[in-house]
Amino acid sequence: MSGGVLYLIACAAGPTRYLDRGIARAREAGWRVCVVLTPSAARWWEPRVAELAEMTGHPVRSQYKLPHEADALPRADAMLVAPLTTTSACKWAAGITDTLALGLPAEGVHLGIPVTAAPFWNTALGAQPAVERALDNLRAQGVHVVHGPGEPHTPKQGDTTAFWDTALHALT
Repeated sequence: MSGGVLYLIACAAGPTRYLDRGIARAREAGWRVCVVLTPSAARWWEPRVAELAEMTGHPVRSQYKLPHEADALPRADAMLVAPLTTTSACKWAAGITDTLALGLPAEGVHLGIPVTAAPFWNTALGAQPAVERALDNLRAQGVHVVHGPGEPHTPKQGDTTAFWDTALHALT
């Protein structure tokens, strides 16, 4: 599937530093991209968030809107949570939607929107038993979980270059 509106939801992990590459590849595949960041990922991009908005033509969101505010983004046809961290995976699977980046896919998958998650974490963090249980829980809800080559990776050895190709390929 491509050609619709893709919510690209990024957590604070290595590939997020190259989110502009992910956006460019998604656009090349025909997606209209809207970016949503976890609060930590938003801090990483804070000095350059205007670049992401310019690339997508939409504001970059990282917080819930206020009740009196209109929706700033068009309705999603698909969502890609990439990179997904262990913290966000465990919170999402437990139904903790304290951030917009977790609330949108948690709600979206139950509204029939295709949701894909591309984890990016090291073997030490992934060894926590709660992490695999979280992924199983997300899969049971209908989330398509895709691991790229070498994931999980040994600490400090993740391939941030190949990540976006793998994550976006999972959408087709």
